Formats: sequence, C-alpha cells, structure tokens
Amino acid sequence: MPFWKCYYHIVWATKYRQPCISPPMGSAILLAVRQKSTELRSPVLAINWVCDHVHVAVCIAPSVAPSEWVRQVKGLSAHAVNAAFPELESSFRWQEGYGLLTFGEKTLPLVKDYIDRQQEKHAQGHLFPGMEQTDDPPVE
Repeated sequence: MPFWKCYYHIVWATKYRQPCISPPMGSAILLAVRQKSTELRSPVLAINWVCDHVHVAVCIAPSVAPSEWVRQVKGLSAHAVNAAFPELESSFRWQEGYGLLTFGEKTLPLVKDYIDRQQEKHAQGHLFPGMEQTDDPPVE
C-alpha cells in the first residue's frame, strides 16, 4: 500500500439535534466508531461527544471515500446504541448531514485539542462555528 496521510475532522448530530446522548450511550457510540474505523483501516486520532453531536479526527484510507466512512460509522453507531438501549422511547437516529473538513499534519494538535475538550468548549461557549457545522447554512 502506498504512503498516505489524509486527515479529516468530521462532525454529525443526532436527529433534530435532540440532546439525548447520555454518558453510557456516548461510550457505546465511541466504541462503535473506533471499531468500524479500524475495520476500514482508518485510524481514529481523536473522538468525543456532547449531548447532541459527535466529533472525530480520523485518517481515512485512500481506498475509502470519506462519505462511505461516515455512512458506515454512523450506521454502526446508531445500531449499537439501539441494541444496547432497547428501552429507549424511540429509536436512536442521526441526522442525514454531517460536516467534513480536511486539515494538515501541522494542525493535528489543534484539532485533537478541540475535540478532546468538547464538553469544556461547549460549556464555556468557546466554539469554532466551522468545526461545529453539520449542514449548509441557511440561505438569506
């Protein structure tokens, strides 16, 4: 396989941005994302969640389209939550969209720090809007 480093910051949200991810659900999501990403030979560099969305820094293999990585990871993680928490009032679902940004190796420490400190950044309101966006902005 050729040498490659393809860095992505990906964020996606719960259906209707419902603040429904609890700590046990978050753990199940992170485990599923890491599992599927390993299967896709795409190492997760950082991952974290808040009550209504997930952030991942990942090095996606060139043999996998980023959209396919997102589709598979979102699918497995939703399935994992629904299997682990059958008592949920309604099925756990992700919204259709997602945010996808590329970045270089020099900014990897900044992206990892941003993801690692998600709860703190949200609590303090110290967010980078472009790194939180999961769909097109409304047209005015």
